[in-house]
Amino acid sequence: MAPLKIDHAIKSYGAVRILHGIDVEIDDGEFVVLVGPSGCGKSTLLRLIAGLEDMTEGDILIDGRVVTRLHPKDRDIAMVFQSYALYPHMSVAENMGFSLRMRQARKEEIDRKVREAAAILDLTPLLERYPRQLSGGQRQRVAMGRAIVRDPKVFLFDEPLSNLDAKLRVQMRSEIRELHKKLRTTTVYVTHDQIEAMTMADKIVVMRDGHVEQIGTPLDLYDDPANVFVAGFLGSPAMNLLEGRVSGHDPLAFQLMNGGTIRLPRALPVEAGRTVILGLRPEDIVLATDGTKARVQLVEPTGADVQVNFAVGGNTVTAVFHERLDLEEGSEVALGVPMEKLHIFDAETQQKLAS
Repeated sequence: MAPLKIDHAIKSYGAVRILHGIDVEIDDGEFVVLVGPSGCGKSTLLRLIAGLEDMTEGDILIDGRVVTRLHPKDRDIAMVFQSYALYPHMSVAENMGFSLRMRQARKEEIDRKVREAAAILDLTPLLERYPRQLSGGQRQRVAMGRAIVRDPKVFLFDEPLSNLDAKLRVQMRSEIRELHKKLRTTTVYVTHDQIEAMTMADKIVVMRDGHVEQIGTPLDLYDDPANVFVAGFLGSPAMNLLEGRVSGHDPLAFQLMNGGTIRLPRALPVEAGRTVILGLRPEDIVLATDGTKARVQLVEPTGADVQVNFAVGGNTVTAVFHERLDLEEGSEVALGVPMEKLHIFDAETQQKLAS
């Protein structure tokens, strides 16, 4: 186990800059998820940590030691890839022990570490099988076992669950989290799936276009997003983001840019006429006897919850209700907007103003 520091990481390919000075500090034994849309630079950053890409500027420090110019094998890291990267002609045991054989470890040590890793990952009955005889989830566990036997200071995961079906992804993310609790090895995990990030991470690094947008615990980022991008990226269904202006005549009326009005219980803490973006989580919207007029567009029962799309002027507002409601599409209702749940962002800078 070891702390990991990314110090002003810059990566360019010719004149094209991919990472723009990334600074991240990861504590000893922490599980950190790099999350963001495709092309944001998260996998590039992971490859810099692994030594699979050369840094243009900046440094990587593992356990206080600068490893920026070291070969990947000398960094004391282990990486689990999306594609499993198992040797088809080797058994599970041979795949798991391969890196140790390359280091010329003694056979007794290899056998012991493979057995220990297999026990942790519930692979003991499969040690003599070949990759073609395994399910996707079993192959991924073998890939993790190959990383575990190296006893590295840092684990790196590059979208390891993206090839699995939805049910197996849920199971495997639970298994990876349990594995981390047992081993307490510093872990950096890359995904584009914000549900994976929210459920697995001790700390999340949200990235966009080669920049870090916000760093924090999952609930800190969910409850207090720093800007419109983070607010809209984390959460499923996504936060409602409604641009408009505070009315100068009626401080309780928020005039939406696409038409329609949000009725507020009290005035927003911004000057009249200023253009801002209101953010409201779908689960925070309530039905009210008096409030914002809305028309029911779509009702989607999911079993435990009901997701409803409402039309407010030319805007669509999504709400999630935990009780079963008898709402007819096309009917008119009133929506309540709890002030304490509102997020207010500047329309120009996209940065948060207040909650």
